[in-house]
Amino acid sequence: MKNLAVFSVVCFLSMLAAAQASPASPAKPADDYSGMYGFLQEGEFVQVTVEDAGHVTGFVSRYGDSDSDRGAFLDQFFKDGKLEGKNLRFATETVHGVWYSFEGTVERGNGKTPNEEAYYVLQGMLTQFNTDANKKISSKSRKVEFKSFPRDLGAPADKPD
Repeated sequence: MKNLAVFSVVCFLSMLAAAQASPASPAKPADDYSGMYGFLQEGEFVQVTVEDAGHVTGFVSRYGDSDSDRGAFLDQFFKDGKLEGKNLRFATETVHGVWYSFEGTVERGNGKTPNEEAYYVLQGMLTQFNTDANKKISSKSRKVEFKSFPRDLGAPADKPD
């Protein structure tokens, strides 16, 4: 009986020492979907910044398309935004009677690294709201796919050996 107790203590101490000696595997960091993504036209983009607890900030930079702002570059900051898992939603502030809402997901695109276009892709439904001079609101929804821009445009290219 005494040998069994000694054996149990030795086994327990061995397991304890092994547990302390092996480093704990580091927690895998969550994917960081923050970055710039293309928007509706060439030269337009949406900036997405994922903060703590899935809070999302950012803005849409786009060309104006009304008579008063045609061709002008407009920034529309997010009024609210949320990321839950891969589900993303945001709504912009109103600028010149226009605002946007997006509901969709963040997916892995065909880019092989974050330094390539389309490493991540925002897929979902974008709704554009317009308010006319009579304060009448109209909306138009469409399926969209916004590709991420390369993360580090200034990174040196890999040199051949």
